[in-house]
Amino acid sequence: MKNSLETKIYTTAGKESGSFTLPESIFGLPWNADMMHQVIISMQSNARHGNANTKGRGDVSGGGKKPWRQKGTGRARHGSSRSPIWIGGGSSHGPKSEKDYGKKINRKMKQKALFVALSEKFRNDKVLLVTDFAADGKTKSAASALTGLTKVSGFGTLTTRKPNNILVLVPAITDALRKSFRNIPFAFIDSIGQTNAADVMGYRYIVIAKPEETIAFLADKKVARKTAEKKKAAEVKEPKVKKEKKEKAEKAPRRKAATKKVTE
Repeated sequence: MKNSLETKIYTTAGKESGSFTLPESIFGLPWNADMMHQVIISMQSNARHGNANTKGRGDVSGGGKKPWRQKGTGRARHGSSRSPIWIGGGSSHGPKSEKDYGKKINRKMKQKALFVALSEKFRNDKVLLVTDFAADGKTKSAASALTGLTKVSGFGTLTTRKPNNILVLVPAITDALRKSFRNIPFAFIDSIGQTNAADVMGYRYIVIAKPEETIAFLADKKVARKTAEKKKAAEVKEPKVKKEKKEKAEKAPRRKAATKKVTE
């Protein structure tokens, strides 16, 4: 478990290339289990399509004829052979495809959950900073780079052939980088702007390429949010000027309708 936010940067050959101090506001946050549970469950619900769809008694074809007459047979009365209690009948209270499983996630909570997830991974020595990966579109280059990183202390099982073993984060994803990693079953590459807390917690190791640019993106995003909030709070709302009530013009008294006397 790490107490210092200063960590080393390595090359794809597993050699030290320098050091980098991680921002405390992103990699030094305490673990918050309740918030992480709420955010990840909400993300999983939002990704749910809800394809399950059952047919009710009105959706199943047939069953328009009454199976037998109402009285006189000694059997229970039935009006349709597509009743839920019949074999081949409809389903009662079954799932419907139009159901929406989506849940709202506050923007601040979603961003903080990402930072808490990165902080937890860093505390458990699961974050590795790398200078850069060769963007030649060859699987062999990416595989050899990951093999070279296994020389770093604590990352000997980096190339273990288990699903969701490595998440590689880059400032911007390119087609060449995507092609390099797409045939490696235990690794996935994505841009830092598309990463969320569920992705970070779903992988065993987090490999960050070009840490200066990648982490600066997260820091700039947080600063931009705070600046926008301060700007919004600083805006002074102009007091509403009460409109003076117009004096109602004095209405002239209504004239009474003249009544004609009927003379016989």
